[in-house]
Amino acid sequence: MLRIAVPNKGSLSEPASAMLHEAGYKQRKDRRELVLVDGENEVEFFFLRPRDIAVYVGSGKLDIGITGRDLLLDSGAAAEEILQLGFAASTFRYATRPGTAGGVGDFGGMTIATSFPGLVAKHLADNGVDASVVRLDGAVETAIQLGVAEIIADVVETGTTLRNAGLDIIGEPILESEAVVIRRTGAPADDPKVRQFLRRMQGVLVARRYVMMDYDIRAERVERAVALTPGLESPTISPLHHEGWVAVRSMVPARDAQRIMDDLYDLGARAILTTGIHACRL
Repeated sequence: MLRIAVPNKGSLSEPASAMLHEAGYKQRKDRRELVLVDGENEVEFFFLRPRDIAVYVGSGKLDIGITGRDLLLDSGAAAEEILQLGFAASTFRYATRPGTAGGVGDFGGMTIATSFPGLVAKHLADNGVDASVVRLDGAVETAIQLGVAEIIADVVETGTTLRNAGLDIIGEPILESEAVVIRRTGAPADDPKVRQFLRRMQGVLVARRYVMMDYDIRAERVERAVALTPGLESPTISPLHHEGWVAVRSMVPARDAQRIMDDLYDLGARAILTTGIHACRL
């Protein structure tokens, strides 16, 4: 049975469970459940603190897990990223009071407060900077106001919280993070249960990005229409009972669907329909 770690709370929890549900896996109904067995799919889910997941997976106690790239790298665990999941995107950056420093090269001898000490310490070492790192959980932006540190390193979305605290973002991003699937470093790459899990998750990713588009068009215009809707390999084209017309079916990117429908209509296509894709295998 495949043993999978899933975030039990925070910004990773609900999107991860939703994606697993779309992939056909049973998910917990009570947030107090810590373990859930999905016997039909031969999977056992363990709901853990997101920060601990890389440690469990890296130790080999669990086969794979879902966590953030930032949490994986901060943990220092013997685990590696094997699939990006496309949600919980964030940017990890430094911030300080205006005039304190212009970039990481100016941090020598300063103290940096962060909830990700492992990640920051590695970034400083990679840049040859000798600075102190203090771990704080929660709102690290108050560390400068209270004199605990001169610099903070934190997840930045809009930057509003930092600006409200009188801080400026400085330097290049330390890391671009998102939710990822991880496994133990050096684990067998050909595990059939892991491969099946990854195929299902990849199927959800594709299904979320594409819609199925159907339309009717005159046969003499089909090549121009197909240029707009090439599909992943090629579209399905079927003759209609009405002579001179064909029906076309193709997968198109969801973000472009409305524009493509407009272009097809201008080309003479009619009965243009889009439907969502709930699952797929490519």
